[in-house]
Amino acid sequence: MSDGYTPPKIWEWNRESGGRFANINRPIAGATHDKALPVGKHPLQLYSLATPNGVKVTVMLEELLAAGHDGAEYDAWLIRINEGDQFGSGFVAANPNSKIPALVDHGGPAPARVFESGSILLYLAEKFGAFLPIEQPARAECLSWLFWQMGAGPLLGGGFGHFYAYAPVKIEYAIDRYAMEVKRQLDVLDHRLADNAYLGGDDYTIADMAVWPWYGALVQGLVYDAAEFLQVDGYTHVRRWTDAIAERPAVKRGRMVNRAMGDPASQLHERHDASDFDTSTQDKVSPPNDAD
Repeated sequence: MSDGYTPPKIWEWNRESGGRFANINRPIAGATHDKALPVGKHPLQLYSLATPNGVKVTVMLEELLAAGHDGAEYDAWLIRINEGDQFGSGFVAANPNSKIPALVDHGGPAPARVFESGSILLYLAEKFGAFLPIEQPARAECLSWLFWQMGAGPLLGGGFGHFYAYAPVKIEYAIDRYAMEVKRQLDVLDHRLADNAYLGGDDYTIADMAVWPWYGALVQGLVYDAAEFLQVDGYTHVRRWTDAIAERPAVKRGRMVNRAMGDPASQLHERHDASDFDTSTQDKVSPPNDAD
């Protein structure tokens, strides 16, 4: 079956072909404008947005703080990707791939930049000696599931999510192809969680923090509005795991940081101190107009 499109011998960039994300998608790298990144009072500086990849890192930081690692205090700065903040010169210096999240650790002799969400989770786990097993084979199991998400996630987000929810036209082949793959991934997780409390085994680790913001959100109907389409309630072990993690206080806080959509009470655009959760959510800093 063909939609009548034949690829040319040489691809050329059509600026109008990007659909919902045409204003930020481009085939070249690098900065589009000069803009330095702000730096707060803590060694750890996070530049992010509360997409699933961003939530991974804020959950990790909040879990570290909840576990008593005071050195994990951090400043979180909002990067509005739909407005092109990720193409500012400062952000590109922190992450040449121009994707959130990016972390800069000022706690050493020289600032250390860390980019890619899985890399940030691993960096923090090793820095604080937490949420990553030391002994084998538990360590290998945890890292295997961490990197499983790095490979599987783009098929959920850039594949299924894009064609099901964001593409300017519905393409049956593309939606069927990626729906089949996402359901296979959910089945992989369901089999693993049938006999294990968490992905790494008995303990909650960075593997869960990596996978949950994507697949937990999917099961809870928080992304792509596809829960019914994919019949996610059939994955009972994934549902049990999803709901258990969602109830963790640090996870609830982590989901709020750098959030710029939804209930104003759930949005903490910037986070510089633990008290910000009580004083600086959008319902408090930007109260609704009484006339509305």
